[in-house]
Amino acid sequence: MPLTMLTTSIGSPSATIALAVVFLVVSVCVLYHGAVSGVVSAMWRVVLALLIVYIGLLLVFILFQTPDDARYFLTFYDSSLGVSLPERTYAEDCRIYTPDHPDGMFAHFMDKMDIFVTSHLVGWFAKALIVRDVWLLNIVSIAFELLEYTLECQLPNFGECWWDHWILDFAVCNGLGIYFGMLACRYFNLERYHWRELYKIPNLKRKSLGHTISFFKFFSVVMLIIIWLLQELNGFYLKTILWIPPNHSINIMRQCLYAFCGAAAIKEIYHFLQSNKTSSIGSNHFSWLVFTALIVETLIVIKFGWEIITIPIPKAAVIGWSAFFVCLSIWAFWKFTYPLKEWPIIGHMLQSSKNNKKKD
Repeated sequence: MPLTMLTTSIGSPSATIALAVVFLVVSVCVLYHGAVSGVVSAMWRVVLALLIVYIGLLLVFILFQTPDDARYFLTFYDSSLGVSLPERTYAEDCRIYTPDHPDGMFAHFMDKMDIFVTSHLVGWFAKALIVRDVWLLNIVSIAFELLEYTLECQLPNFGECWWDHWILDFAVCNGLGIYFGMLACRYFNLERYHWRELYKIPNLKRKSLGHTISFFKFFSVVMLIIIWLLQELNGFYLKTILWIPPNHSINIMRQCLYAFCGAAAIKEIYHFLQSNKTSSIGSNHFSWLVFTALIVETLIVIKFGWEIITIPIPKAAVIGWSAFFVCLSIWAFWKFTYPLKEWPIIGHMLQSSKNNKKKD
């Protein structure tokens, strides 16, 4: 039954909230909290239950609605929703110094200094506490800025000036957030995650086994980056498709839920890759549920936003990303499948270089 036929059903939102509360209470006693334990294990059961509620009572329900009914459903939470949002781009005039502007010489720069600058910094501070690796954090930070260039044809608010991308966002907000986040990790003596160390080829008797294990871990880290970026992108697409303002509490609650669940999922994934125990893959509850939530979110984006996501991406971006993945694949093949010294031509060159050094 379409939601528009349930307008007079006042009890529907209350019944849904009551069902969610009962489910949360039962979950504290029943659910397993995975790799996260300690005196606050009950809290993690609640977080896991919230994720299940988010998937089952919200995402799956919305997935089987029409776009209009999905937007109408959100008005049960906030009656101000359900209104189309204006499209705004931040790349109209990229001058930093504007002496002729009525609002001041640095009006364009000051226009960008809003609440989102603080939210960027706080967001990357939290991500640093979760991921705990400067290398991986900067990889994702750079990749997302490049994705904004790629997808600004579909999401106009991705359009930003070069200095907004690389100075204000990447260097200042993201960079300072990562820096202070890593300082906090050191201050609170949190376990550090060394993601690059995971796929170093171990010194095993069977070298082929060592290369295989390392490639699996490398592939897992690459997939982690892709899934992380998917989570970031889904937030922007869902806001656009469901007409949710950027500063709305729904977006804040979604980010907080993913922050807590992501912290547990990252810990599960890191310990799984570190232990080499494939038998424990099924016990990573947070990881699987976060992945499930992202899949359902992506299905909603595809179903409701097909006209948006099918807008052609610039050819330069397609060529650039294709070249990157080709180079990454070649590097992975060289690194994990076929060691450099065993390549016919390169191996001969390395051997000749060694012989020449001996003669000298």
